[in-house]
Amino acid sequence: MAHALVLSSTVSLLVGLALLLAWRREPALRFPLHLGAAFLWQAAAPLGFALWRSPVQAVHLAGLALLLVSGAAALTSLVMGCAGLAGRDLGRMGRWLFLGLLVGLGALLGRGVHLPMLASALLHVVAGALATRWLWHGGLTDRLVGLLIVALGASQLITVFGGLATAEWQATVTAVVRLALGLCLIDAAMRRIARRAQSAQERFARLIERSHQGLGIMRGETVLYMNPAACRIYGVRDVGEFASRWRDATIPSSDRAAARERHRRLMSGEAEQEDWEADRQRVDGTPLRLRFSAWRVDWDGEPAEQIVISDITGEHNALRQRLHQATHDELTGLPNRSALLQRLRELTPQGRPFALLVLDIDRFALVNDAHGPSVGDEMLRALARRLQSLRQHTTAVKRLGEDEFALLVEADDPQAAASALVAALREALARPLAAAGQAFHVDVSVGIALHPQHATDPERLLRAATAAMHEAKRVPGTAVQWAEERFERGSGASLAAEQALRSGIEREEFFLVYQPKVAAGDGRLLGFEALVRWQRGGQTVSPADFVPAAERTGLIGALGRLVLGLACRQQAKWRAQGRRLLPVAVNVSRWQLHDGGFAAEVQRQLTEHGLSPADLIVEITETAAMTDLDAIRDQLLALHRLGVRLSLDDFGSGLSSLTTLRALPLAEVKLDRGLVEPLPLADAKAVVQAVCALAAALKLGVVAEGVETPEQVAAASSCGCAALQGFLFARPLDADAAGGWLAAGGMPAAA
Repeated sequence: MAHALVLSSTVSLLVGLALLLAWRREPALRFPLHLGAAFLWQAAAPLGFALWRSPVQAVHLAGLALLLVSGAAALTSLVMGCAGLAGRDLGRMGRWLFLGLLVGLGALLGRGVHLPMLASALLHVVAGALATRWLWHGGLTDRLVGLLIVALGASQLITVFGGLATAEWQATVTAVVRLALGLCLIDAAMRRIARRAQSAQERFARLIERSHQGLGIMRGETVLYMNPAACRIYGVRDVGEFASRWRDATIPSSDRAAARERHRRLMSGEAEQEDWEADRQRVDGTPLRLRFSAWRVDWDGEPAEQIVISDITGEHNALRQRLHQATHDELTGLPNRSALLQRLRELTPQGRPFALLVLDIDRFALVNDAHGPSVGDEMLRALARRLQSLRQHTTAVKRLGEDEFALLVEADDPQAAASALVAALREALARPLAAAGQAFHVDVSVGIALHPQHATDPERLLRAATAAMHEAKRVPGTAVQWAEERFERGSGASLAAEQALRSGIEREEFFLVYQPKVAAGDGRLLGFEALVRWQRGGQTVSPADFVPAAERTGLIGALGRLVLGLACRQQAKWRAQGRRLLPVAVNVSRWQLHDGGFAAEVQRQLTEHGLSPADLIVEITETAAMTDLDAIRDQLLALHRLGVRLSLDDFGSGLSSLTTLRALPLAEVKLDRGLVEPLPLADAKAVVQAVCALAAALKLGVVAEGVETPEQVAAASSCGCAALQGFLFARPLDADAAGGWLAAGGMPAAA
């Protein structure tokens, strides 16, 4: 009896361990775990049977409990294992099955041992029938599993019907059946493990074969494997074509030593993985940019290097193209400002001497205006080619933007080298540039800054050369100016003034002073000229300093509106004080007259302050009338229709013609100081008398400006000037003093 029990237990134990080992090999398959557990639980049954037969009550009960638990657990695990073998998942049903079996068999034990044994046998038969149904289409071994489980249940009926006397024989039969069942289950498990391994291998092979990334296996200088993607990358049909000449054909000689060293580190274990990018080529010589990752693997039982290859040639070329676009000028193909600054950042820390030349084409805007931007672009390309022809004198040619270029000269004596370059540049530009079938003679203004004499950092060096270039523009023709600190200071001061001007207009830091205009005959007051001043930082700034900046920055419109408003507001204030109003003349820039709404703005200001058009005179300069006649005529006519008198200031300083005077709706002309100052010299009187005669013929009044002596008064009056203005009568007056003149009808007695 004991031998049979040991045999049964040993068989169950060995089969159970074999199934667990199969599960350890492929943990994703859960059914070997359940089936192994079933056999291990069954291995405990003989021990429980031996303990159950003990006369000692406690041992007897322990054996009974072990039989009960092992039987329920073994049957539950067997059912779940067969379900898993058939591809079914019972999930949590196994827990409830175990509890049900445990309770059911326990209840039957209360009525004797034969009923639980019969129930266990019948349950095994049912489980076997169920397994047979589940596994019938799985092949011969799978069908035998279900049938053997049925036979296992049937073998238990031997003891049920033959009594305990047949227990030894039943244990032997059960061990044989269980061994056969175990072998079938092990075979089924191994077949499924093999299928999974083959499926994984096939799936891996499909991934590798269809991958867009190249994969290669190397051992030393030998290529063991290449997937199709790697073959495509290197331009070969198969590994055989590649293996014989891959290194010489694809790796530049300069990189071969590094490749061997990487392979050595991987094979020796010094490095777990190597990642790098490199320039390679196809076997036909086509350049490639590849990214590599490599590590050590076992290949056919020996160490080898696995390399993953990504072809990034397109991405790399696109990046290089974007970098080229970011650092090169699209029109000329020359490096741009960013490239220049980058080169300067590389040179300045080295402390080596070099010269930076910045040149700008003089009057380039005239080319665009006269011939169009396309011709201007062609001329810039021609100039770029001409500058590049000076390679023997310059290190680099770059385009900074629009019509500005930069030249770098790296030399031990940069001053001498820059001078030689300028001489070559003058010679090159002596020949005309060909553009759009035309020949253009070009002058340039050149600024030169030396490193490290003028600056030691890139930005300041470029500023110094640019400031010198702007200074060179003051000289006609191709001019050269070496950098000086005062040029930069002037630029900085100009910029600061322009910024302050914008803020001053917003804060209305401007005020008016009034220059009286008197009758030549009796000295009575005829009106005032309003002159703008800027109160900045406790100091008064002259219009000669800020009006050009306002015109240059486009702020003249805002400044002009402010001045017009101040003049009208003061006129309204004088009227409120009971003063008799006389016309106030306001100077207007030609840029204000370019604004199509200027006349409407004048009318709005007069209406807002309750003034008549006769209370205002608009003064324009002779230069504006000559250069912008067509552009400003409409606004001047609109002012004339409004009833505002127009005065031509600085007459005689330019080239006004009779045609110009007749074309404008003028009321008076104001003689330039240059005509009045020489009075009473005879030739000066002759000129002024001629001007007054011309004005009289055109029915224009004449005002003499800059009168400072009684002799000038007498001479101007005798020549026909109807009104006089100058320091002899009064310097510009503040609003209160001018109001006193209005009250007195002329110069107050106190004055």
